[in-house]
Amino acid sequence: MKTLKIILILLGFVCLLAFAAGTYVKVALPNVGPAPDLKIVSKPSRLENGKYLANHVSVCMDCHSSRDWTKFAGPMQDKGFGAGGEVFNQKMGFPGNYIAPNLTPYSLRNWTDGEIFRAITTGVNKDGKALFPVMAAHRFGTMDKQDIYDIIVYLRTLKAVKHDVAKSESDFPVNFLINTMPKKANFQQKPNPADSIKYGAYLVNAAGCVDCHSKTDKGAIIKGTEFGGGMEFGLPTGIVRSSNITPDESTGIGQWNKIAFIARFKNFEAGKHTPVVVKEGMNTPMPWTMYAGMNEKDLGAIYTYLQSLKPIKNQVERFTLSSPKQDK
Repeated sequence: MKTLKIILILLGFVCLLAFAAGTYVKVALPNVGPAPDLKIVSKPSRLENGKYLANHVSVCMDCHSSRDWTKFAGPMQDKGFGAGGEVFNQKMGFPGNYIAPNLTPYSLRNWTDGEIFRAITTGVNKDGKALFPVMAAHRFGTMDKQDIYDIIVYLRTLKAVKHDVAKSESDFPVNFLINTMPKKANFQQKPNPADSIKYGAYLVNAAGCVDCHSKTDKGAIIKGTEFGGGMEFGLPTGIVRSSNITPDESTGIGQWNKIAFIARFKNFEAGKHTPVVVKEGMNTPMPWTMYAGMNEKDLGAIYTYLQSLKPIKNQVERFTLSSPKQDK
């Protein structure tokens, strides 16, 4: 009886600790500090850079707009530009149902510049709630403050689109753990473009290449697979996997030259090469038409940085056609 009593006491103590930890995570976190008192002055150079970043580098508008999935690479639709609604759910490997919010002034009209800045760079919204890191605050929070300011200036100029987006929800236990994910920003100064590797690394971080070109588990990158490709995306016709973009010569881009790399992106400029996807054809979530708008200097710097990475030998099967359903 004495042993049983001790076991019950220990179990009760463990339950108490678990309850206290859960309460702390739910109530005290996230803790990244208040939104800064910030009023960004708009000027043409800020607007131009913010538009470039949001559409062609960080591609904010990719997730926060509707895409035409009947066409290759899902080019953005003009209707509802910036109004959110794209879904990232369990079918795509995420631990919940996450819906990109409306970024137009219809939704952000009551947000201060500081609140938008905190959301982008730490992953905490206007109400102090944690955002799941499909919104990559962990990357944006290491960019140059000035680039984030410029993106905010651009967002303020979007056409207001009335579109109320449903609330995102996390599965258990991520509905608790999500509060531990926001982190305080650790900004850096934008490198000099003359240093191609450092500048390319900055652009690769801003563009989020590693987020898709790696293997993941429940939305988290598996260490050691960075840039080696293999992340799976479920599409109506089958499963497409991200390419290996390390400089491995047999399975990556080790035999590509800079001209070919840049041309691969520019092939999609101005909506070129985005045909309607046939019934059993391959599609891709890679926003080619957006990255195609990046200038050649920046694409070249990205190439230089990727070529400096450690090669990973990983042969990726790009597309697997879904098996036809058998009649019962």
